[in-house]
Amino acid sequence: MKGKTIYHAGDTDFIPEMKELSDIDVALLPIGGTFTMNIQEAVEAAIAIKPKVVIPMHNFKADPQEFKDKVEAKTNIKVVPLKIGEVYHLK
Repeated sequence: MKGKTIYHAGDTDFIPEMKELSDIDVALLPIGGTFTMNIQEAVEAAIAIKPKVVIPMHNFKADPQEFKDKVEAKTNIKVVPLKIGEVYHLK
């Protein structure tokens, strides 16, 4: 999309193939833990993928701020938790 690469993980766990991804501008990762990654697994996925920006999703039972704090404490990845209806514009 306009020279940007977006990775949408969908409903998934952290899988080894994520380590093969590269040059990701924005990654959308589930953090909810019900049929998807939990926060710790999503942190590991973000570290493996190394996107510039990660947006947590499917977080009905998880705290996006906790995910943000953990990722940003370990990496230079920007975490953007969105509120319902909020839009993120790629720069």
